[in-house]
Amino acid sequence: MTKRERSLEELYRDDPERADALLYNRKTGTSRRGFLGGAGVAAMGAMVGGAIPFSQNMPAGFVPAAFAQTTPPAAPEKKGPQLLDFPGKDKGLVVLGDRPLVAETPEALLDDDTTPTSKFFIRHNGNPPAAAAAPDAWKLTIDGEVNKPLEISLGDLKKNYKPQTLRMVLECGGNGRGFFSPTARGNQWTNGGAGCAEWTGVSLADVLKTAGVKPSGIYTANYGADTHLSGDPKQVTLSRGVRIAKAMEPQTLLVWAMNGKPLENVHGGPLRLITPGWAGSVSHKWITKITLRDKEHDGPGMTGTNYRLTINPMVPGAKEDPKNFRILESMPVRSIITAPANGTKLAAGTRELKLRGASWAGDLTVKQVEVSVDFGQTWVRANLNPPKNKFDWQRWTLSVKVPSDGYYEVWSKATDSNGRAQPHVAANWNPQGYGSNPFHRIAVLIG
Repeated sequence: MTKRERSLEELYRDDPERADALLYNRKTGTSRRGFLGGAGVAAMGAMVGGAIPFSQNMPAGFVPAAFAQTTPPAAPEKKGPQLLDFPGKDKGLVVLGDRPLVAETPEALLDDDTTPTSKFFIRHNGNPPAAAAAPDAWKLTIDGEVNKPLEISLGDLKKNYKPQTLRMVLECGGNGRGFFSPTARGNQWTNGGAGCAEWTGVSLADVLKTAGVKPSGIYTANYGADTHLSGDPKQVTLSRGVRIAKAMEPQTLLVWAMNGKPLENVHGGPLRLITPGWAGSVSHKWITKITLRDKEHDGPGMTGTNYRLTINPMVPGAKEDPKNFRILESMPVRSIITAPANGTKLAAGTRELKLRGASWAGDLTVKQVEVSVDFGQTWVRANLNPPKNKFDWQRWTLSVKVPSDGYYEVWSKATDSNGRAQPHVAANWNPQGYGSNPFHRIAVLIG
């Protein structure tokens, strides 16, 4: 029996260092750091389907976007992405897990100014409750460090408080996790654990003011109606919270409508929290109780390495030191290319790429978005739209000239209002894979 040598495409997926060793020109003495040799350029061009006009700028050790795995399979035994089959949901969503249900939205499906509910990602932590038969009868309790504990129905929330509608980004705390190497624990999100919907509800601050938060009330603790995957009714699925300052921001809402329609059960209906700019796990679905605490909340999802980033860098894969972690709060800056889609083929003779995308930056705003089509040698600033309201994403557009037919990689990089930009690769590795926000890359073939 003979041993089959893996193709270069397989090697770039599984062992980029070996692929480099085969492709890079050893005669120059600059393998791993030098440029592709002539034979290597031809070999890679054959794999990606065309000439590579800016091949001299390609960094060593990088996997071309044409065969980088950007939509990971739901399980190791699956050969490709598993697409979602769920009532009312777009068939293009990719399932990352089925117990609990987790599905992300490919970047090209996020091309709307307002993300349609059908295209919005799904992230469950436990077993969702049955859809409420009488939504307005749903009860929310506010207790703990308050002067007047209260229980209020959804119907009374609608009648007694002023509603508002805001378009705001909701993003999973693990968005981008799939870009870490070595692999971090959890669902291997790419960029699709985010969406920007129109949320209708009332300010949580107004309800907390009715209850009268005591000076000792410094942290919230959220509880929902979903049940633990084990089936044990005594186990809490998830209970996270935020500092009181974040809870009192006017954009932190108790919402009952999404994109002008009653909030669907799959997205936490009939009532959920939206805590914009922070990890989606603090935007609790099926919310039933908010307890004010006199200390940092320590419920499930608040301790150990759960929803925490390293303070000082750690060796990837090494044993973690619990003292070296802080709570994940504001999400990092991110930009995505929403058109064209990765893998788009354009007609021969096309000399202009018309690009669209989105960008956001947690609690901050986006200062600029830049695009490169020559592997990062030069960058062009995109036209960046202002947000509709605070925590809205910022759409961007750009037309870029290209010199010839061939294979192009389009990279997008956003910089936030504090001057912090997306890195080339996922940085600050941590066991649970939070904070990963490298450039977005797509492949385009002309001719």
